[in-house]
Amino acid sequence: SRCFHRLLSVVIETMTTQEFNPNDATTTPMTRLQFDNRFVRELPADPDTENVRRQVLGACYTFVNPTPVAEPELVAYSMDLATDLGIRPVDCESLQFANVFAGNELLEGMQPHAMCYGGHQFGNWAGQLGDGRAINLGEVQDIHGQLQMLQLKGAGETPYSRSADGLAVLRSSVREFLCSEAMFHLGIPTTRALSLVTTGEGVIRDMFYDGRPQTEPGAIVCRVAPSFLRIGNYELFNSHGDIDNLKLLVDYTIRHHYSHLGEPSKATYLAWFKEVCERTADLVVHWMRVGFVHGVLNTDNTSILGLTIDYGPYGWIDNYDPHWTPNTTDATGKRYRFGHQPQIAQWNLLQLGNAIYPLIDDVEPLQQILTDYVKLYTDKWQKMRADKLGLNDYQGDADHELNQQLQKILLLAETDMTIFYRNLADVSCEQNDLSDEDLLAPLMEAYYAPEALSKEDKKDICNWLRRYQLRVQQDGTSDLDRKARMNRVNPKYVLRNYLSQQAIDKAHDGDYSLIHELLEVMHRPYDEQPQYQHYAAKRPDWARDKPGCSMLSCSS
Repeated sequence: SRCFHRLLSVVIETMTTQEFNPNDATTTPMTRLQFDNRFVRELPADPDTENVRRQVLGACYTFVNPTPVAEPELVAYSMDLATDLGIRPVDCESLQFANVFAGNELLEGMQPHAMCYGGHQFGNWAGQLGDGRAINLGEVQDIHGQLQMLQLKGAGETPYSRSADGLAVLRSSVREFLCSEAMFHLGIPTTRALSLVTTGEGVIRDMFYDGRPQTEPGAIVCRVAPSFLRIGNYELFNSHGDIDNLKLLVDYTIRHHYSHLGEPSKATYLAWFKEVCERTADLVVHWMRVGFVHGVLNTDNTSILGLTIDYGPYGWIDNYDPHWTPNTTDATGKRYRFGHQPQIAQWNLLQLGNAIYPLIDDVEPLQQILTDYVKLYTDKWQKMRADKLGLNDYQGDADHELNQQLQKILLLAETDMTIFYRNLADVSCEQNDLSDEDLLAPLMEAYYAPEALSKEDKKDICNWLRRYQLRVQQDGTSDLDRKARMNRVNPKYVLRNYLSQQAIDKAHDGDYSLIHELLEVMHRPYDEQPQYQHYAAKRPDWARDKPGCSMLSCSS
């Protein structure tokens, strides 16, 4: 017996310490992923498993498998996310990893499915939408004990694909992969991106909607989140008058994603709605802090967990402009422009309130929560503004005036928002005798055409800076402490559109090096990183109107 146990211990030690050989066909590194698919276990499935376009009633999802691709090739992966999921780097670099996250191989425990939901698009009810090109593989437990849904975007047709092909191209996939991880490291709630895989197949897209489609490289991103539920999931059941399944879905959401609120009841539903509003307000304040514009904030793109979800025609503010939208489809109405995001978020939350009204049957408390959203958002916005300026707190009317004047001087000339706030930390507030020239010096880098600043413009900016100096002195904060404080909330690096486009252009030529480098840079967006200083530069002139660097379409 002792010999047997000794032999067994040697075998176990060998198994746990030996190096994994990715070329050894007998090893399966991905089998360590353990699936616990509570979403499909607890919620109603579409009884029809035929993968044809159709209306689906009384179901939260449809079982559907990814479409196999010709030649999956791993382009990049997020090492820190893989680690959180218990996947080793050697696993990520294996052939099996590429096959699994291209949809060519299903692991034991996976139950692929596409979610059914509806939504308001550009303010109009669109009816059933659903996962038209996203397929959930299943839920796995991360190293923190939380279940995470793995989802392939661009993995083929589903019953919700409508007239589309369910595929994604390399350019949009690069943007989603990089931005998901960049947002996470900026401290912004978001879905994550585990991997980017090319398919070895061409995808036809009319990028400019001008009747000249072209074949582009296909790609698939594995997205990761605790849940991909969005407001549209609840709206669709309400629109069908299916209150039983609406209640089932809301109860499921509360039990698994808002369990701290207690068992579902009318009071819990209201508490849940209030918290969804609060999380959404937090999210939009973060967007406004860093200059991110979602671009297509429909209710089907509004996460029930308060995450940034569905990276389509998003954009980053270069020159400060509250009216800028990155979405060509929105170019006329500008519904989803940068400065309008707080109001759109509230409008979307109103649609959620309408959707769950049958469970509450009392309009007044729902209206009150939506009314409270305005103060809730304002309070969070004011704290964010104080943080960006390095102030201890936001002091009512005085600081409101300071911020109003700041918005005006940002519009005097094309002013790079990211550089302006980062460099504002270098303006001394301890020296009251600086000349106008010395006072302005740290900020000149932020102007796209500094020579266009008139004497009056410079005077207005300096007048504001002197008011700002006095306000900081009122707090008694040293320049050193203020800079450290400001640099924690004002990033040095954001994923500017032109940077993503440069990575895309290289990737189309088979060079993925810039994807890897940007992934590294955006991992520490608040640090100086002198070796990457060129990635903190203003948008170059050539990128002003270049496709992919300014506005984008919904084409992917």
